[in-house]
Amino acid sequence: MKHFFSSFKCRKIVLAVADVFIICVAALIANFILSFWGKEIDESRLIVSGAVSSICCIGGLFISGAYSRMWRYFNRKDYLTCIYGSIVGIVVAASIVYIIDNTFYPLYSAFHLVLLTLGICLFRYLFKSAFITLTKPKAMKGKRTMVIGGGQACRTILKEIHNAQHSPYAGDKQVTVFDPVCIIDDNRDKVGTDIDGVEIVGTTAEIHRFVRERKIEQILFAIPSCLDDERKRILDICSDTKVPVKVVPFIGNLVFDEKNKTIIHQIRDIRVEDLLGREPITFDNADIRNFISGKVCMVTGGGGSIGSELVRQIAKYDPERVIIVDIYENNAYEIEQELKMEYGDELKLVTLIASVRDYFRMNQIFDTYKPDVVFHAAAHKHVPLMEVSPMEAIKNNIIGTFNVATLAQYHDVGKFVMISTDKAVNPTNVMGASKRCCEMIVQYLAQQHEGRTEFVTTRFGNVLGSNGSVIPLFKKQIEQGRPVTVTHPDIIRYFMTIPEAVNLVMEAAAIAKGGEIFVLDMGEPVKIVTLAENLIRMYGKEPYKDVEIRFTGLRPGEKIKEELLMNEEGLQKTSNKLIFIGKQIEIDEETFAFRLDLLRNAALRNNEKIAVDALHKMVPTFTTPEKFNSKELKKETMEKEVESA
Repeated sequence: MKHFFSSFKCRKIVLAVADVFIICVAALIANFILSFWGKEIDESRLIVSGAVSSICCIGGLFISGAYSRMWRYFNRKDYLTCIYGSIVGIVVAASIVYIIDNTFYPLYSAFHLVLLTLGICLFRYLFKSAFITLTKPKAMKGKRTMVIGGGQACRTILKEIHNAQHSPYAGDKQVTVFDPVCIIDDNRDKVGTDIDGVEIVGTTAEIHRFVRERKIEQILFAIPSCLDDERKRILDICSDTKVPVKVVPFIGNLVFDEKNKTIIHQIRDIRVEDLLGREPITFDNADIRNFISGKVCMVTGGGGSIGSELVRQIAKYDPERVIIVDIYENNAYEIEQELKMEYGDELKLVTLIASVRDYFRMNQIFDTYKPDVVFHAAAHKHVPLMEVSPMEAIKNNIIGTFNVATLAQYHDVGKFVMISTDKAVNPTNVMGASKRCCEMIVQYLAQQHEGRTEFVTTRFGNVLGSNGSVIPLFKKQIEQGRPVTVTHPDIIRYFMTIPEAVNLVMEAAAIAKGGEIFVLDMGEPVKIVTLAENLIRMYGKEPYKDVEIRFTGLRPGEKIKEELLMNEEGLQKTSNKLIFIGKQIEIDEETFAFRLDLLRNAALRNNEKIAVDALHKMVPTFTTPEKFNSKELKKETMEKEVESA
């Protein structure tokens, strides 16, 4: 049946045959009505009139376009074409009958016109309803949904759902997965009212209650402009219900184009970054474009998490050329192929396999490609691994940074941007100390004011989703049914997304004057165990019951709490309210150069003891994790005692 009705030609024939039948029946009824006044026409003339009217009206309907529209899309305008076609058909038919029989029947023609027009329009209306019933796809049973927020976003979403459910062709799976059952809003004046037939039942404090009472299967967070603290509070409650949560993105992130025509098509699953307690950082793309456009940009470590995203972002701003430098060919190959697929020949791209440790190879690259901007992302960053192999951290991070930075200065590169980490602040491990030493190298070169190179450092916390971060590990453990492993119940970290980290680097490069350390206001630090609990709930499971959280103990060199600033560093505002400049600590150039040379020689000889001792002397804030963690835990205990008192 569906196949039969799906043929447009078949539908035209069926419709035309039905119209002929309606025209003939209308003629009989019109003549019957006239018989009450004794003005009916005889049978032979009625047959001629019916036949001529049928031919002329079908022609009129065809000319007016009544057969060119698919039935499911018939609207008021299309019904007018039926009226116009009928009028033309009856006028022409009456004229032909008058020519043939020299007789004109005005009352008969008027009644016939009214009746056949009503019949044709009514048939199309009924046929449209029947066609939709026969051909529309089977509706998906939507999940019982609680909507958080009774504002404009809620109204728009409910309207879209309502329209889709009542549309002639409601096959939008994105819409039909929602069955709005109730609305939650903290404005008590709204409680008891409704939006598009969906009742506002209570406030966010009552989310748990209504999830149980209304048998809610999913929650939709529809407050895209909610303040970050309030957003985190509500999402924490939603996450605790063990019901899947979807969110409407921030208003600034909504994009309406061919792919995303409505808000509802941009609703997504809740992500861990939604629980960080702050909005995504926004940046001035105009500044970045002016800085990158037309320049040769080199990214060391260009195949890594940060490096590859840097390359992606740089490619958007019309650089003269992009140079990827990485020692690991697999990562470099992947980002190269991705960019070739995206840009083809429009992007001048060079991918080089090289180590930043090799001074002469790096010099060759600088000499050949003459970069205008260098983003230095190459580094070893895994804390426990670098505790076991400290020489590799010193060689790759410190010597590698010194090689690339001094070559940038020698070859008159416009800007050199070093990517650092919060682990460089009061470090308790070799990796963090090596990155602090890298910051000092960049500052040392900036203090010299030799050449035209502007040196800048960017410092930020843990990056969600990067290689080695906890989130991919947690997800893998949950999906495999294993216990989620957290090192310590009190361990806390600052977090940001990879795009935020990369935009920070590029914004810093754009506004830097030379010698700055740029620090991002990353909001409140997050407890790792809380992050693990929220992630487990996002999978619809209950922490400690469905999924075990196992505490494994702090790893070698691991701090219980990271910091973004050292005690000596103050903060200076920038044009972006969430980016600050940390005040640099003055470096004694002669002493620093001597100790750096001592460290370098010890590392090249693989003399671990001398090298690590030299690193301690170069970075005075380099301490043991035991000493730092003991101090922090005592401080936290005292704070809890004060609060309880």
